[in-house]
Amino acid sequence: MKKNILFLLLIAISQIAICQSFTSYFTGDTTDIDVEPDAGICLMGGATEHDSAMIWFLKQSAGGDIVVIRASGADGYNDYMYSELGVPVHSVQTIVFNDSTAAFSPYVAQQIHNAEALWIAGGDQNTYLKYWKNTPIQSELQYLINDKKAAIGGTSAGMAVLGDAYFYAGNGTVTSAAAMANPYNTNMTIGFNDFVHVPRLEHLITDSHYDSPDRRARHFAFMARMSKDYGIRPFGIACNEYVAVCIEINGIARIYGDYPNYQEFAYFLQGNCYTPSEPETCVAGQTLTWNRNNQAVKVYKVPGTNGGNNTFDLNTWKDGTGGTWEDWYAVNGVLTTNTGALPPECTFTAVENALKTGVSVYPNPSSDFISVKMDKNMPFSFIIRDIQGKEMLVGEKKENEAQIAIQSLPQGFYHLEIKTKEGYFSAIFVKE
Repeated sequence: MKKNILFLLLIAISQIAICQSFTSYFTGDTTDIDVEPDAGICLMGGATEHDSAMIWFLKQSAGGDIVVIRASGADGYNDYMYSELGVPVHSVQTIVFNDSTAAFSPYVAQQIHNAEALWIAGGDQNTYLKYWKNTPIQSELQYLINDKKAAIGGTSAGMAVLGDAYFYAGNGTVTSAAAMANPYNTNMTIGFNDFVHVPRLEHLITDSHYDSPDRRARHFAFMARMSKDYGIRPFGIACNEYVAVCIEINGIARIYGDYPNYQEFAYFLQGNCYTPSEPETCVAGQTLTWNRNNQAVKVYKVPGTNGGNNTFDLNTWKDGTGGTWEDWYAVNGVLTTNTGALPPECTFTAVENALKTGVSVYPNPSSDFISVKMDKNMPFSFIIRDIQGKEMLVGEKKENEAQIAIQSLPQGFYHLEIKTKEGYFSAIFVKE
């Protein structure tokens, strides 16, 4: 009898512990509904949500279940999404992750699995990645994107984690001035190709709150790092605070805002296709120079309107309506933006170098070895860089499963870059 009581008590304690790892706020019908959503991406600039853009997002769910995930705050989205915008949906559930163990809750994973649209609230992207990367949550997000074709979106930090590349603020935020003065300063923490992969956002890094403060130069520096570190042609999407970019399944992006009442713009950035095209000077401890004939980065600047009438075509990265082209370049850490530019003469090749085979890097953190395992059997070369971009270890492996010794590295964060005949992969790991 005492053993049974003890057993039941342990079960109760374990359930309480699981519940304490997350908080759920539910509005609407708690049963799951089986409807077919319409894929789409909504990127929000970080201030108050734009109602017309959020209506667009909710309609993509086809009246299904909406799930909001966040690591702070409460149920502020529930009534707004469920009843205030006039779009009928089956339910809205907000799940607040109180700590990292919530990512391993079967209930949380199932609720995300059942969603027809998923929204990532603003907050701290560093916390999001610590809680969700390499967990069932990451797998469920990828399921929604790849298999269920659900709508996905986010604002501020939620927008930040949706690009293939992302600024994760591991050491706090970074200003435009600091990024241009030293593109490898310790606050320039950039991840690449190791969280969710969203079609149309490959080789792309986002930025929000673009006009408060001015973040154009730091976004430019993020892209310079992508070009230098990974040898790719980088892309970017950015929104002023009250602007939203909604990307339809056909690749057409609609820009929402309140222009001309306010100066509300979205920006579509792409590295120009000069040969060579990479930054002239992008090294630790030196100011950034990325000039390339005063046309290093081509930018389409588009006003956001209440009707989302202005557009940009992510199939070509050339064609848009309602916007204007600009040329951006930097010399000795000073960004210049020239208006009246011509469209790029590039062929869109954003994903041509991405390594599509599955890659696992573990354990993380580690003190002795990092193991690399690829689904396909192919040799690979690797580079490990410290947080400032300095090469620490370089080598080659002939098998698809191998160990890399890291005992010689000081404690801290590191970038692991893997290259094969089919492309590249990168991951961030911690040396204990």
